[in-house]
Amino acid sequence: MEQKREERKKKITKAVLITISVLFIGVMLILPLFSILFSALKEGIGFYLEAISTEYVKSALLVTLLATVIAVVVNTFFGIVAAWLLTKFSFRGKQILATLIDIPFSISPVIVGLAFLMTFGRLGWTYPGIRAINHLLGTNIRITFALPGVVLATIFVTFPYVSREIIPILNAEGKDEEEAAALMGAGGFKIFTKITLPQMKWGLIYGIILCTARALGEFGAVNALSKTRGETFTLPLEIDALYMSGTDTSITAAFAVSSILVLIAIVVLVIRNIFEYRNKKSSACLLYTSPSPRDTR
Repeated sequence: MEQKREERKKKITKAVLITISVLFIGVMLILPLFSILFSALKEGIGFYLEAISTEYVKSALLVTLLATVIAVVVNTFFGIVAAWLLTKFSFRGKQILATLIDIPFSISPVIVGLAFLMTFGRLGWTYPGIRAINHLLGTNIRITFALPGVVLATIFVTFPYVSREIIPILNAEGKDEEEAAALMGAGGFKIFTKITLPQMKWGLIYGIILCTARALGEFGAVNALSKTRGETFTLPLEIDALYMSGTDTSITAAFAVSSILVLIAIVVLVIRNIFEYRNKKSSACLLYTSPSPRDTR
């Protein structure tokens, strides 16, 4: 009798939790996304295609993809180096470095944009050096209000994602395999490619996906460093400019352009789920094929 009561309580608790989760996801995630897609197509497919194919939108999409690709490449390299350093070596200041990596998580992106503005802008302490280089070489190098500023801001706000996915995995794996390989005469590069890299593979993939998603949607830091529509605007900035125009057609166009980011986000999510499924499948295969204690005797 008591067991039946416990099972009934579990079923009720399970039903309540499922209901709360479904309602929350539906109201906070699914409904807003469907609203964007519905609003994007409100004026018809012809208007939608015209809205997403303007020169401003094409430029914003190109800048967004370029900044995202550069940020992902740079942060992947940095993430691997930082994770390898923090998990495989002991040195003074190790905890300080680990803390510094998390700074972008705790600083507002708007503050990041202003910090770059005060560093590389006309009032920044690096501007005399930039101006001297331009005068010496006859160039027109610009950081703020140009593509390099957009790229730097995107790199800054996304650089913890790869390393923070890799570090827990390497900590869990330990150093035993690397130390054994070193004792057998393997070099550092061979140890990394044959042991360390396969260990971090899935965490690296997850980190790259998260970094990509974050870079695509960055607004605050980029907004402070990008003021020229059609040159340095990213998709989020172009959406904001269209929406702030205030007319019915421009607002509908803003939703149309927003749908591009929604579709990209869905693609990224599908890719992440595919890799997650493959990770679980490979882990299950390893567990199934691993020798039992009797077999090792």
